[in-house]
Parts: sequence; C-alpha cells; structure tokens
Amino acid sequence: MLSKIAQRSVTFRPRWQSLQHRTFSQGKDIRFGADARQAILVGVNKIADAVEVTLGPKGRNVAIEVSYGPPKITKDGVTVAKNIEFADKYENLGAQLVRAVASKTNDIAGDGTTTATVLARSIFMEGCKAVAAGMNPMDVKRGIDKAVQTVVNHIKSIAEPVETKDAIRKVATISANGDKKLGGLIADAFEKVGNEGVISVQDGKSFDDQLEVVEGMKFDRGFISPFFITDQKKQLAEYDNPLILFCEKKISSGTALVPLIEQCHNAARPLIIVAEDIDGEALSTLLLNRLRLNLRICAIKAPGFGDNRKNNLRDMAVLTGGQVVSEELGHKLEEVQLGDLGRCGKITVSKDDTIVLNGMGNKE
Repeated sequence: MLSKIAQRSVTFRPRWQSLQHRTFSQGKDIRFGADARQAILVGVNKIADAVEVTLGPKGRNVAIEVSYGPPKITKDGVTVAKNIEFADKYENLGAQLVRAVASKTNDIAGDGTTTATVLARSIFMEGCKAVAAGMNPMDVKRGIDKAVQTVVNHIKSIAEPVETKDAIRKVATISANGDKKLGGLIADAFEKVGNEGVISVQDGKSFDDQLEVVEGMKFDRGFISPFFITDQKKQLAEYDNPLILFCEKKISSGTALVPLIEQCHNAARPLIIVAEDIDGEALSTLLLNRLRLNLRICAIKAPGFGDNRKNNLRDMAVLTGGQVVSEELGHKLEEVQLGDLGRCGKITVSKDDTIVLNGMGNKE
C-alpha cells in the first residue's frame, strides 16, 4: 500500500502548474484609423520637440542621462533621437519612425539629421490631417513623392558647391559647434587627402588636436556577419597589425581554413579574410572560433564583380604586400603560409565599408 501511495504522490501535478504559462502571456494591442495615427503622432511630436532644439548654428545643447559615467552633452540630432524611448508602445512606435529617418540621414549624408527630423514630423502631421479629411492615403503618398522631387531639384539648382579650402573650413566650423580651430584642422585634412579621401576621428592622448596623414584605401564592402564586431558602441571591427588573406574564389570548406587559423593564432596576429564569398562550413568555423575561443578573425566579401573583383584583390594585395590565392595560378588554400598574407598597420570594418591603413607593401 505504501508503494502505491508513493507512486501516486510522484505523478500528482497541481492544476495551477499546468496553467501558469497562460498567466504570463501577453496579447497585441491593435488600433486602426485615426486612433492609431493620433497615438503615433504623440510620440513623433515628443521626440521632434527634443531634437529640434539642436537645429542650426544657434542650436542648444542637450544633456542625456547614460547608464554609466557622467551625462552626455551633445548637439547632434541623431544622438538625441537614438537615446529617446517611451513607455507607451504607440508613442515609442512614432519615436522609432523618427529615429529611422535620423539614422538613415546620418548614414547617407552625415549631417542634417535635425532638419530631417523636423521635416519628418511636418510631413507626418500634415499627412494625418489630409487622411482625416477624407483623402486617399495613396494619393497623399504620390503627392509627397512629387513634392520631394520638386524641392530636391530646386535645392540642387541653387546649391553652391563646396570646393575651396575656405568654404570647407566654414562648413566644418559650423559642424564643430563654432570651433574655428577644429574647423581649420578638418579643412587641412581635406586639402591633404582630397574630397574622395577618408577622414576618421579618434580620441587622442595629448591635450592638443593633431592631424596625421596615413596611406591607405577604402572599399565598399563590410563584415559578412555582425558577430565579427569588436566595438559594440561603434558597431565596428577594428584590428591593429592584422594578416590579410586574399582569395579569388568562394570559400565553403572550414577544413581548408583551420591550418591558417592555427598559424595566425600561434603568431598572435588577427586574421582578415577577403574572398568572393564565405559561407557554409567555412563561415561556421570562423564564427565558432570568434565566439567561443575569442580569436581575432573577420570575414569580408571582395568588392566588385568578375574581372573587376580580381583587379581589386590584386590592388589590395600589392598595397599590403600579400598574394592573391588563385586556382588559375595553382594556389591551394590549405597550403597558404603566413608569408603569403598581406599586412597593414590597422584595418577598420563596418557593415558597409572597410578602411585599410598603412599597407606594408613594397612601394616599388
């Protein structure tokens, strides 16, 4: 009898345990029409009011609370927009729309994020009024597109090209919150590297602002996977003194990469792989070594297509003093040695582009 009681006590399950997962379930709050637009507009207005105070040369600074350290004081519209979230879901949805506008403007133009935010608020507000008055939303959208094209064409017709050093200095001074010294430094940088050159800003260890010109190149391809990121704040993968593998073909075999990964690990050097593509087992092998063993690795797709891609790889190999692994020349990935890899002083990889600085190739 005791054994039967024990068995029953083990199999007994209270009713509340079987239903507890239902207690914490949450449903979606769905709204339609004017009610939904009005709730979103509240969030759009709140974030636009906070951002628009930074507009123009006379714009004011904004203090932002951060989870660590002192408050962040900035006059950058996109920075203000990215740090605003609301408890109300619909207000936060409106804030996300404005944040997307500011972020895209920052990625494409690099400036004008506050202006874009103010315009987005006005367009959304007037669009809500038009739809509430009975207009067809698709007709409103087509009208907005035509108006945008007209305004863009007019701005292009009256725009003054910024070409001289003095004009660049004036624009840079405004962007630097009126700091003439910093504006002049940026103008000097453009004069040395040209309008198509790459200018990067880094924290220095001295009390004075300094300008340093380094030889390098930039191409419009970024890391294949965000798991290669080393700086979460800047969303970049940055390495000093890396070894760079250039490969003309797609890499799918992880086994072929293992010997090279071991050589770079033993030499305590980061490994950067630039190839037509890296997928399947090869990409899994790289990510596994990056995440579990914390090896310094990054994979990048080669820029260009067809013969243009091959020429780009050869140019990068010449710049860094490496060799392109090509099956046409009888090279095998398993046989690559450290001496076949390119070298540079620093490489910075974002989701969209890569900058190679201080290539160690032979100048001759």
